[in-house]
Amino acid sequence: MSGHAAPISMTSRPAGPLRGVADVPGDKSVSHRALILGALCVGETHITGLLEGEDVLATAAAMRAFGAEVERLGEGEWRVHGVGVGGFQEPEDVIDCGNAGTGARLIMGAMATSPITATFTGDASLRSRPMARVTEPLALFGARAYGRAGGRLPMTIVGASAPVPVRYALPVASAQVKSAVLLAGLNAPGETVVIERVATRDHTERMLAGFGAEIRVEETEEGRVITLTGQPELKPQRIAVPRDPSSAAFPVCAALIVPGSDVLVPGIGLNPTRAGLFATLRDMGADLAYENEREEGGEPVADLRARYSPDMQGIEVPPERAASMIDEYPILSVVAANATGETVMRGVGELRVKESDRIDAMARGLRANGVEVEEGEDWWAVTGAGPGSVAGGGLAEARLDHRIAMSFLVLGMAAQAPVRIDDGAPVATSFPVFEPLMAGLGAQIVRANR
Repeated sequence: MSGHAAPISMTSRPAGPLRGVADVPGDKSVSHRALILGALCVGETHITGLLEGEDVLATAAAMRAFGAEVERLGEGEWRVHGVGVGGFQEPEDVIDCGNAGTGARLIMGAMATSPITATFTGDASLRSRPMARVTEPLALFGARAYGRAGGRLPMTIVGASAPVPVRYALPVASAQVKSAVLLAGLNAPGETVVIERVATRDHTERMLAGFGAEIRVEETEEGRVITLTGQPELKPQRIAVPRDPSSAAFPVCAALIVPGSDVLVPGIGLNPTRAGLFATLRDMGADLAYENEREEGGEPVADLRARYSPDMQGIEVPPERAASMIDEYPILSVVAANATGETVMRGVGELRVKESDRIDAMARGLRANGVEVEEGEDWWAVTGAGPGSVAGGGLAEARLDHRIAMSFLVLGMAAQAPVRIDDGAPVATSFPVFEPLMAGLGAQIVRANR
């Protein structure tokens, strides 16, 4: 899985109205956590709606390697028979996380307080991403990490034989780091405390509580303080994974910029720590409506209807919203290119160290298609000239990054000329049905070899 298949060049052509129902896959963040926490229970956890993209399948394989029984029962339906907190076995082989930064960092946390050793690797993109932000707090528990220069994979983690609880203030807003520390704290005695100045997605806290962990969250002058009591016996659960708002972003944003479009995306998770994009789109003037609002599996859910919105205006995105939409800035920049005026995105330095340098990748690709972009170390600005103003006709490099690839394919649907990406293969990591789903709505995406 750590290798990368031959590149798949794709071209997205200007589309007619996009119409219909977009059944997007299950939430990737929730899927990773359901498998990991299921593996840390004693007994059987039943999961429905699991995202079966390459990233999540890599986490499923990792849980098997650590001794859990993980079985696919049907489409999106999985059974995990766990080994209990502290029950991970030492894997016999290297753990290959593919492209999954979330999977790699959360699994490192989950095993770091057990007296076992594991070596992690991934594809070329994941091997370029820094892991020190996770291994540094894990060292406070007593774990040791040995990796390449810059804290990069391949990396061996030697778990703590006598872990101690920690109190850790996040230096940067990162749900992955927070979650890794909390998962490590499960097998440490006493209370592990994580402090975040800016709230990040809280799926881990919600799911830990659902599995029976003693966890409390308080808003204080320090920030959001999360306290976890270690060494619980987690109770197996039935988990219905909501649909992924990050995946929903692509058909939703396509509908907003393609004339005449009307798309319904059912069952989208609207966790407030994940819904920043939709709030931002509404601020820009998007015709976006929540229907049938409800709660499923402890997460707020709704059906999301998006209609063509020719009157959207550029805005200054509130920097404090960044943590709730960090993965959605690439597709937001595509919407911004079709709005009127300048959209400024600040406090997004995290995008520099995602699957790719997403600011640079989007800036170069947008410019290649006639869009005006300015950028700085932790900000960028896109100036749009209104509906139908994107010239298109350019080539964008996906850089082994699924969100970059999908964003430029959406750009092509509303551009004056087709937009081509050099490699669409990474899309399978998070949204394996992206092509047929968008084709069903009326999009025209073709592969070079067809």
